[in-house]
Amino acid sequence: MSAPSPVLVDIKFNPEGVARVLKTAFADRGSINLADPADRMRDLRAAEYALVWKPDADLFNRAPNLKVIFSGGAGVDHIIGMDGLPEIPIVRFVDRSLTTRMSEWVVMQCLMHLRGQYAHDISQRRGEWAKLIAPEAAEVTVGVMGLGVLGQDAVAKLKVMGFNVIGWSRTRKEIDGVETFDARELDGFLARTDILVGLLPLTPDTTGFYDSGLFKKLRRDGALGRPVFINAGRGRSQVEADIVSAIRDGILGGASLDVFEVEPLASDNPLWELENVFITPHDAAVSEENALFRHVETQIARFERGEPLEFVVDRAAGY
Repeated sequence: MSAPSPVLVDIKFNPEGVARVLKTAFADRGSINLADPADRMRDLRAAEYALVWKPDADLFNRAPNLKVIFSGGAGVDHIIGMDGLPEIPIVRFVDRSLTTRMSEWVVMQCLMHLRGQYAHDISQRRGEWAKLIAPEAAEVTVGVMGLGVLGQDAVAKLKVMGFNVIGWSRTRKEIDGVETFDARELDGFLARTDILVGLLPLTPDTTGFYDSGLFKKLRRDGALGRPVFINAGRGRSQVEADIVSAIRDGILGGASLDVFEVEPLASDNPLWELENVFITPHDAAVSEENALFRHVETQIARFERGEPLEFVVDRAAGY
């Protein structure tokens, strides 16, 4: 019986952390870390499993005998559409920690806009005792776009905080206690929404989706006065020039953005300076390496026992 083939790893984030955790990960089979100069020119023809995030363009030519591809994050738009992508299962990263971190960020941003944190920050720096009277969460409707694992957890946490929460997805999802909308009902969903939370995957249909036309359809007579846009899904799903103009023109009252069309965000981008805008550097829910490698080990074990893989990507849908 031949020894199990090592897991091929081509991850373009946190190289030091990945290298450290790989020392003890995949103990039964080992790994080939393409970020390690010693592994960069290895023969990859024997590799059966690849764990990737923004992999090298020639990876699938070099590793023609893969059986499963594992994404290093919840999204797979960095893989879908690559030249030479083999017709084998692609598995998304789904992990309790990643999901919880995302929901923490979403709830925090909704609460900061609810309670006027940006204005409080300005008053603090000026040494001003300036009280604000904010609505309570029950007066505000948060519309969550994208009702996968991340979206459904965010919905549950927002409801615990007292927000009125509605949800939208391309095809309707049934969620107890939550009114949901599908693709045909987009305008009705937007008209009800005070705070729009974007957690959509990046597909051809969602590229440039959050634009000026969409922002103008959000609720304008709600407790916040003007609607707010929050996005932690994918940067290329938003049109940043439209976000800037919508805030300057008063179409949007504020925004919280963790993802951007080009990352890192350029130092001269006008988003940095806009009033009532919170910027975070794509760290709302980072993939934790120990959890990621455990997830891959679990799925490989399922696959080799003849059990179905979990979290397999629907290529036609793109997620």
